[in-house]
Amino acid sequence: MENILNIKDLSKTYQSGGQPLTVLHNINFAIEAGSTAAIVGPSGSGKTTLLGLCAGLDRASSGTVELNNVSLNELSEDQRAQVRNQYVGFIFQNFQLLPTLTALENVMVPLELRGEKNIKARSLELLDKVGLASRSHHYPAQLSGGEQQRVSLARAFSNSPKILFADEPTGNLDAETSEKVVKLLFDLNREAGTTLILVTHDLELAFKTQRIIRIKGGQIVADERLGEPIVK
Repeated sequence: MENILNIKDLSKTYQSGGQPLTVLHNINFAIEAGSTAAIVGPSGSGKTTLLGLCAGLDRASSGTVELNNVSLNELSEDQRAQVRNQYVGFIFQNFQLLPTLTALENVMVPLELRGEKNIKARSLELLDKVGLASRSHHYPAQLSGGEQQRVSLARAFSNSPKILFADEPTGNLDAETSEKVVKLLFDLNREAGTTLILVTHDLELAFKTQRIIRIKGGQIVADERLGEPIVK
């Protein structure tokens, strides 16, 4: 199976109070296309920083990120945005929906950015898949947390991404809602054949993936392959 993501000798250093603060040290791993993986670790271990670098939201201090055979290091901000629009889907803990747009319009945004056709019909179909067709004209403030995360799921899959990054996707949801959102996430992912990378502190969620990469103090301390987990 071909790799969709190759991370080599990746490090990230910030300036903090005039002092260099290294958040990630020499990270190396590769993710196979169509697979699922979780990045776990304690708070402050560098998980979200790593996800941002993998997705081209931020630039590494050293090392390389290759996403779908495109090296992100040499690209400008605009070029990286173009790669994200083309290949990447995102789900965030705080949903990141645009408050002035309806559920339907939020799902349509990635498709509009790509200049796709028939975007309304496709977006409605995705809202229907996440059980929100009847709420398509509601604004985020009129939706519960679980409903907002389901809208963000529909939006994440709207541009048929090759890889989906989910940062604590159930972090703001209660246990019952989390379970529903996780089932939807894995069902949609399986149907679309997308590569899924989760950042989570929820080990139960991590064990639903095929691989767990554990990070501590900005370094990989374990990389376990779990085979084909059963997602109920």
